[in-house]
This record gives sequence, structure tokens and C-alpha cells, in this order.
Amino acid sequence: MPDEGARNIDSTRESGHASALAGRGPEAPPPDVRDHIDSPHSASRPRSGRLKLIGVVVAIAAIAIAIYGIILRRTHEHHLAVWTDQQALPSVSVSHPITDAARRALTLPGDVEAYYEAPLYARVNGYLHMWYDDIGARVKTGQILATIDTPDLDQQLAQAEADLASAKANSALADLTANRWHALLSTTSVSQQSSDEKAGAATAAHAAVSAQQAHVDQLRALEAFKRITAPFDGVVTVRNTDIGALINAGSSAVEPLFKVADVHEMRVYVRVPQVYASELAAGMHATLTQPQYPGVTFPATLTTTSQSVTAASRTVLAELMAANKDAKLWPGTYAQVIFDLPADRGVLRVPSSALIFRSAGAQIATLGPHNRIVMKDVVVARNLGNQIEIQSGLSPDDQIIDTPLDTLENGEQVQVGGGNVAPPAAAD
Repeated sequence: MPDEGARNIDSTRESGHASALAGRGPEAPPPDVRDHIDSPHSASRPRSGRLKLIGVVVAIAAIAIAIYGIILRRTHEHHLAVWTDQQALPSVSVSHPITDAARRALTLPGDVEAYYEAPLYARVNGYLHMWYDDIGARVKTGQILATIDTPDLDQQLAQAEADLASAKANSALADLTANRWHALLSTTSVSQQSSDEKAGAATAAHAAVSAQQAHVDQLRALEAFKRITAPFDGVVTVRNTDIGALINAGSSAVEPLFKVADVHEMRVYVRVPQVYASELAAGMHATLTQPQYPGVTFPATLTTTSQSVTAASRTVLAELMAANKDAKLWPGTYAQVIFDLPADRGVLRVPSSALIFRSAGAQIATLGPHNRIVMKDVVVARNLGNQIEIQSGLSPDDQIIDTPLDTLENGEQVQVGGGNVAPPAAAD
């Protein structure tokens, strides 16, 4: 019976196949092609190819992302290591020495003194009778500043004048006696010896008169010192006495009675460092400034120097003269003296903060090849406050370290600039 069933199925297929052939149009594909298209195995082949392609692309992309992430992380780690090493290096700022081709201005402190200044003391003892000119008064030569009462001196003079009169009377009597004895000598009434004795007594009397006259003149000269007078034209700068004050003669007194200063021209004394001594010459011009006259300058001229160096300060004392027609310059005041010196091309200027003092002496840290420190020994010429002049040890091309750390050593590596820079961001 199975053979019958199989035959029935085959006949059914043939009849259906025939019906399909009878009903298909002229454009229908042949049965074997349609069967091939409608087959489930033929439809799954291109779909699985596309899935494989997508999988390969996704795998490649995943590998690329992983490689990129690894490279990025490695790069960030390298940058972080470099930044850490840089932060471990000292950060410095550099500059170049300044070469000044212009003329130099040498500013030094000076003392202003009067052209002449005389302290006046008493030459006689007594009491001050009156003073006539106070401080600031303009006086002329010989003008009376004060008078002194001297009762003791007056009595001494009176006694000396009386003694002089007595000596003159004795001298006249001696002359008369000598003349008489000389006349009697011709009559042999007196001896030659007696006549000579009378003549000698007359000569001695003349000498006594001369001596007494000198004593009177001395006391009269002292009487002239009862008047304190101005020795020259000037201004009274000091008065240390008053009416009724006890006056002691001589300069051993604690203070002078008066001081008179000639201020028509002023002397200015300046101590110049030895290094500039060779540049000083008579006739050199300078300028004075004083704090009480801001913005005002006074011309001065160098007249002479001491031609010697003070061992304690290694300076030369220089004297300048300054005209004082307006009387603005006062004795005893302080002034800044500015000398105009020619340019010194061998001197370099650096900030004062760049100078280092160690056991080796004055040094300056410079930036050498590969950002390594090179310490240079220098010779300081002059301290200008915020700047220092270097006489030797540097060249204009050197890069000097401004405000170096005390711990910097020769050959140490540093970084230029730097500062607080944030570290590179970490990779995600």
C-alpha cells in the first residue's frame, strides 16, 4: 500500500505542476529558478555575510579605540612625568646686564660750610653790659656786637697811668740832676764817677718810663676788647650770652659769645671714594640739591682736593665753591652733590638682588648652556641702591639670575620662567 500512496502524491504534484504551468504568464520564471529563489537556504546566505562584515568592522573599531586609549594614557603619563620633573627644578627669572654709554652722575653727600666762620670769645673778664645784634643779623666789619663792663681792668689802667706819671716825673728829675752834675764836672767840683752815675740814673729813669708806658698801652689794648666787634661782613649765626652774664676771658670757655659767618660764597666738602679720585680735577662742575628746596639746584665748582686718602674710609676730601647770592645756602646744612662724570664703558649695572655674598666673595649666578647655573666672581664698583655697578667678572651677553635662591650651586639645572602651572589633565 505504500506504493499506492506514493503514486497518489506524485500524481498530485504532477497535476499541480501542470496547473501552475497552465496558469503562469509569459513573464513567470521557470519553475527551477522560482524554486531556487523561494528556497530558505538561498535567502540566509547574504544575510550571514552582512553580519560577518559588521562584526569585523565592530571588532576593528573596538581594537582601534583600545589602542587609542592606551596611547593617550601613555602620553598623559609621559607629560605628567615631564611636568613633575620640571616642577622639581628651581624656577628663575633672567635678565641681561645694562651697559650705560651715557655720562655718569655720581651722587655723594656733602657738608655746606660758610666761606669764613669765626667764633667770638671775650679777651677780658667782666660782665656783659649790652648786646646789639641777635642771630640772623647782617653785620659789617668792625660793627659792635656787644660791650663788657670791666671794673677790674679799669682800675688796673688807672693805676698804670698813675705809675706812668710818676715814672715820667722821676725821669725828669734824673735828667735835671744828670745835667747839673755834668756841668759841675768841668769845675772839678764832682768826680767823673759821680757824674756818670747821675747820667746812668737818668737813662734808667727813661727806661722805666718806657716800660710803664708799655704797660699802660697793654691795658688800653685790653680796654678795646671790652667791645665785641664783627671781624668781617657776614651774618650772626650764634649768640650764647645775655645782659649781666659773667664773662671769662679766653677760648677755654664752653661756648663762644657769638659766631659770625661770611655766606656770600659757600664751601662744600665731599668725601669721594678712592675709585673716583683719579677723575677729580680742579674746575669740574657739580650740582647741589637740598631737601628744603625740592626741585631747586645750585651750581658748584670743584676747587681742590686733599691729595690724600683717609685710611678709615678710603675717601678723598674734596672742596667745592658755590655762589650764594640769594643766601639760600646755610652753613652746617646737608646737600647732595652730583658730579657729572664721563661714561665708563667697562662697568655693567645689574639689580642689587642678583648679588650673592658667600665665602668666595661677591658672586653673580648666570644661566649657562642647558639651563645650568654658572657662578661668576665679580668686583663691585659702586652701590646705587636698587642697582649695583660691576667693574669686572661679567660680560654684556651673560644672562644673570635675578633674586637667586641661597641654595643654588654651580652646575645646578634650573627652569626659566616657570611658575605655578597646573599639571596636565589625566586621561579618562
